[in-house]
Amino acid sequence: MGERTASSSLPLPPMQYVKHYTDENILRGRAPSPPKPITDAYKMFDAPFHPDDPIIRPLESQGIRRLHPQSYDPKRELKKLNHSILVNFIDMIDVLIKCPDTSRREEKKDDLNLLFVHMHHLINEFRPHQARETLRVMLEVQKKQRLETAERFEKQLEKVAEMLKATTDSLPPDNQLPVEQLLDSTSRMIWNAREAKNAQEGREMPETPQCDPRDRLMCELVDNNM
Repeated sequence: MGERTASSSLPLPPMQYVKHYTDENILRGRAPSPPKPITDAYKMFDAPFHPDDPIIRPLESQGIRRLHPQSYDPKRELKKLNHSILVNFIDMIDVLIKCPDTSRREEKKDDLNLLFVHMHHLINEFRPHQARETLRVMLEVQKKQRLETAERFEKQLEKVAEMLKATTDSLPPDNQLPVEQLLDSTSRMIWNAREAKNAQEGREMPETPQCDPRDRLMCELVDNNM
């Protein structure tokens, strides 16, 4: 048996173009430049296009006969087209049953084709409006999310302000505090631990009635670190 050949679900890349875009050619600037934008008319799927054409081209510019007037109600015209398509489809079925080989079959087919082209054209004219509405809805959602976020920030800010105010109001003025209460909780905890340790070891704390409690605390901290 011969060697198995590898198969891929995708077609191979065009090697006549790939071989020019090697790493060396790109590094040396020898890779072909991309094609320039098209400025003249061109064809795509056998349909002529021009870069300056509007997004929704008029029917006349495409060589299609217009069935509705220039000024019209889109909803009404779509309903009329829908009814016309149903009627022509029923007529075409009747033609296929009674006389399928006559020219009326081609006429009905062309009529249905023209009606479907008009329906698609009217639907496509709604695309710019649909894009604007989609953008408007996206902006409204973003606006709502940002307003909700700002509102949550404001509530948190109010809570923080209330906490700070309550904490500030609970503190008495400095000139009314005795010296012992100026010591923070950490200092008092260290001092109490020192007293408990001396009591366990049978030692008494030195009596220094005229000593400032803060100076006494600093001396004890220095003694502990020696």
